[in-house]
Amino acid sequence: MKIPRIIIAGTHSGVGKTTITSGLMQLLCNTGYKVQGFKVGPDYIDPSYHTLATNRFSRNLDAWMLDEKTLLELMLKNCYTTDIAVIEGVMGLFDGSSANPQIGSTAHIAKLTKTPVILVLDTKSMGHSAAAVVYGFKHLDPEVNLAGVILNKVASQRHLEILTQAMDSLDIPIIGHVFRTSDLKMPERHLGLIPALEKDGPQDHLQKLADKLNQLIDIKRIIKIAHEAPQINGDLNIIFNSKDKGIFSGHKIGYAFDQAFTFYYRDSLDLLEHFGAELLPFSPLCDSALPLGLSGLIIGGGFPELFLGELSSNKNLLNAIKAANSSGMPIYAECGGFMYLTQSITDFSGKSFELAGLIPGSCQMTNKLAGMGYREGVLANDSILGGKNTLVKGHEFHYSTFQPMESQTVPRAYYFTNGNYEGYLNKNLLASYLHMHFAGNPNLAKNFLASCSQFALKQKK
Repeated sequence: MKIPRIIIAGTHSGVGKTTITSGLMQLLCNTGYKVQGFKVGPDYIDPSYHTLATNRFSRNLDAWMLDEKTLLELMLKNCYTTDIAVIEGVMGLFDGSSANPQIGSTAHIAKLTKTPVILVLDTKSMGHSAAAVVYGFKHLDPEVNLAGVILNKVASQRHLEILTQAMDSLDIPIIGHVFRTSDLKMPERHLGLIPALEKDGPQDHLQKLADKLNQLIDIKRIIKIAHEAPQINGDLNIIFNSKDKGIFSGHKIGYAFDQAFTFYYRDSLDLLEHFGAELLPFSPLCDSALPLGLSGLIIGGGFPELFLGELSSNKNLLNAIKAANSSGMPIYAECGGFMYLTQSITDFSGKSFELAGLIPGSCQMTNKLAGMGYREGVLANDSILGGKNTLVKGHEFHYSTFQPMESQTVPRAYYFTNGNYEGYLNKNLLASYLHMHFAGNPNLAKNFLASCSQFALKQKK
C-alpha cells in the first residue's frame, strides 16, 4: 500500500514536536489534504490536537503494547482513505521503553513503517554544535531515514545564519525554522499539555500555528519527502478480521466521555465496535442518567481532579452508576475512571470531594509524579476481563495515590512483574491506574463483552 508519510521526531522531550506536528497537520488540511495523524507511544493529549486539526481521530503506534504486525495493520487500516500520514514521535528519536531503542522508540517505528524522519532541533544556546547533534542523530542508526531538520527556538536572523552555515557541511536539508519569539507554545499543566477538548479556542490556536508555519517551513519539500516513502505492506485481517466481526452484536456499552474523561485509544473503541458493541457516550459532568439498555460500562482516564465540584454534585449520575454496579453490570475503569469510582478524591489544595464510593478507599492528588511507565503482569483473580493469571500489558501516568480504607483489605486487580500490585477487582467491577490498548490483547476486549453478554442474558430472565 502506497501511503505518503512522514515522522516528526525530536532530539529530546519538550523540543516542540507537538506544536510543529499539530500546526503542520492543520496547514496540510488547509491546503486540501486528507491527513491521518498518529502518535508514537502511550499518549492521549497530543492526539487530541491531531484530531482537532485533521477532523479525524488520531491513532497511537505503540510498539510495546502492540506487536509489530498489529501496529502495521492499524496504520494501514486508518490510512486507507487519506492522502498523507503525519506521525508525531515520542521523547527523543532513539528513546524507547528501555535501554534498547529498538523497542517502542520513534526510530523503531520509523524503521518498521519505512517512514522518513524530520528532526526537530531545539537550537537554544547552540551554534555550530547543532551540526554535531544532527550528525550524531543521522549516523547512530543508518537504517533510520533522517530526511530533514526543522530548527526550533531560533533566537534571531543572525542565529539562523550561523545554524545554516553549520548545517552546510551535512547532507541533510533544513526544512524550516521557528523563531523563539513566536507565540506558538501549547498550554501545559501537571500531566503535560492541556487536552484540546478542554482548552478555550484551540481551533484558533491551531490556525495560528498553521499560518506561522506556512511562512517558516518548506511545506512543498515536506510533501515531496512524504511521497518518497516506499510502499508499506501488512495484513489488514489480523485483529479486525471477518471471523470476529459482530460476534457480540446487540449489546450497548456506555462509556464516559466529556471534558473530565477523554483518555481513550480510538482503536480500542473501534475494536469493541468491530466485535459488535454499540458504544454510547455519557457525561459524568452533565448527564443525570446513564443511556438506556446498557450491558456494560467503561470509564476511561482523564482529569477528574479538575472537575471535582461538578462530578461530586452530580448525585443522580453517581447513584445511577452505583445502581448499575449493584445490578451486576460489568464496569471497567482506567486511571481517572478508577479515581472517580473511589469514595473521594482530595485535590491539590487539600479539599476532599465525595464520589461514587464503589471502591473502599480514596485518592489523594500529589505534587509530584506518583506513577509512570509500562506495566506487565497478570490478573489477580477471575474477572470481567478474563480468568486469573491472564496476561495484561499497559501504561501508567498519574499524579495521585490510592489509600484503601484501614478496616478493609482491597482485592487487587493485577500483579505486575515488577513486584507491585494494582487496582481493585470485585465481582463485576475492575478498576485501576493501568491504561490498556485492547488491540494489544483482543481477548481482553472479547472477555469484557462476553461478561456484558452474560449480564444481559440474566437481566432478561
